[in-house]
Amino acid sequence: MTQLETAMAILMKVFDTYAAGEGKPDTLTKGEAKTLLEKELPGLLKAAKNQEEVDKMLKGLDFNGDSEVDFSEFVVLVAALTCACHNRCVKK
Repeated sequence: MTQLETAMAILMKVFDTYAAGEGKPDTLTKGEAKTLLEKELPGLLKAAKNQEEVDKMLKGLDFNGDSEVDFSEFVVLVAALTCACHNRCVKK
């Protein structure tokens, strides 16, 4: 597999691993989403000023308002964070 194909497979595997914990196997509950962020993006949570900020971010992931985070919503988060990191790292 190419590097991009490998990255895509890893994204799917990470999502599926955490989604399998509770609730539906194809969505993340609030608890699963929080655990995923704590384990996979610890720097993001450390940068949060307080728990309310983390809760607001988790709620913001649920674009369609169904109280769950599906894979599409998860990918949007990853893409947004990737863009933010890339823009910060670009030298002008």
